[in-house]
Amino acid sequence: MNGPIDGLLSTLHLTDTGARTTEDIFTGPSQWMPLGRVFGGQVLAQSIVAAMHTVPADRTIHSMHGYFLRPGDVQHPITFSVDRIHDGRSFSTRRTQAYQHGEPILSLIASFQTHDEGIEHQVDMPTDLPDPESLPSTADVLGHIEHDVARYWSSERAFDVRHIPSPVYLSVEGERVPRQAVWMKAFGRLPDDPKQHRAALAYASDYSILEPVLRAHGIAWATPGLKVASLDHAMWWHRDARVDEWLLYVQESPSASGGRGLSLGRIYTREGVLVASVAQEGMVRVPHDEASD
Repeated sequence: MNGPIDGLLSTLHLTDTGARTTEDIFTGPSQWMPLGRVFGGQVLAQSIVAAMHTVPADRTIHSMHGYFLRPGDVQHPITFSVDRIHDGRSFSTRRTQAYQHGEPILSLIASFQTHDEGIEHQVDMPTDLPDPESLPSTADVLGHIEHDVARYWSSERAFDVRHIPSPVYLSVEGERVPRQAVWMKAFGRLPDDPKQHRAALAYASDYSILEPVLRAHGIAWATPGLKVASLDHAMWWHRDARVDEWLLYVQESPSASGGRGLSLGRIYTREGVLVASVAQEGMVRVPHDEASD
């Protein structure tokens, strides 16, 4: 493992400072980002890892709900405090607060459960979508552009992301619809630890979840003056999966209003197993001339 994967794994490695208040305290690094703001998926995944360190080993995260409060600064590490809210016979609940400069940048509550047997069903994966090998990678789309953001997205992110029907980085091609899908896979092998894969899946789930909002209105990421910021993020893990194998992320936006857009997502293995569901609302501010098109 090297490059972006080493960066991801080192980011998810938190330090137990040994400090204690009424909460457990950990610290973690910030990954470099071209615009200087911490990637939301990073602080989500780190907050989950911090909570994982405080629950019994036989309890696995199955849901989390988080609010992004302030932009993070990539020049500084992040402190995480974990409140052990509750431990029951089967479930544990934790609240993680992520801090920089003494102020919270994310507040998250997560729930963990021991393994249990029960009823099962799932929504089937779409079957009419192209294979990831037939689609261009982000490097194919952006690799020729001399720009810090394009360079980072094309060669320095930890995940290969391939869009269906096409990316919305530079332009929006085809029909303007509030839905899309992406194939995604880590650029390298991760350790055989299901908990680490669940944290890494939360990390990757933040990459493209708001793009159906943009696609519906023909707005590309490269639109001058566009401002997009995640407001909250919810995720439910249904089954284990490896993030270093291809996963299909099916996304749709049921609504946008008031300068906000909501997107929902389902994540499947290549074999069609539903492994997670995601919901996120984000701030979307569009320049006036683009909004009136």
